[in-house]
Parts: sequence; structure tokens; C-alpha cells
Amino acid sequence: MNMQSIMAQAQKMQRDLQKKKEEINAQLFPGKYEFVEVTLNGKKEMVRCKIDKEQLDASDIELLEDFIVLATKDAIQKIDKEFQAKMGQYAGMLDGLM
Repeated sequence: MNMQSIMAQAQKMQRDLQKKKEEINAQLFPGKYEFVEVTLNGKKEMVRCKIDKEQLDASDIELLEDFIVLATKDAIQKIDKEFQAKMGQYAGMLDGLM
């Protein structure tokens, strides 16, 4: 293989990686724990938080805070799983894109 061919393949792979990363970033990932639901985008930014107020008592604020953290972790695990599924084959080459 000549150097031009190798460079062309590397550029194609870089474009493919960037496209997959953009696809993941555009997706929404729900997380749920008890009466708390959160939605994060693929960049792990929270875009929505919904609390079922019917199940919330004023004395449950500490519990609510814990549930928000747990629901967020649930969504982050889904993002990580999707990232691994789409990008796992390129694992060693991702350092420059993160």
C-alpha cells in the first residue's frame, strides 16, 4: 500500500468516526429511577428532568435529590453503552476526538 492510499483510508476513518460521534451526540437517552425521569443528550448534558409530583412528599427532598443522581447515572450508562456499540471498534483511535 502506498502512503496516499493509507492517508485516504485514515481520512475516511476519521470522517466515519466523526459522523458516528455526531449521531450519538444528537440522540436522547432516558434515565429513570422511581418517580424521577431524566433525559440526556449524547454529550451527557441533561435536557429534561421530570418528577412525578403525585409520588413526592415535601419531606422527601433528600430522597428526590438521590433519585435525580441515580436517574442521571442510568442515562449516562445508556450513553456509554451506545458509544461502545458504535465506536468500540475504533477504541484505540478515539483519544483525539474526545
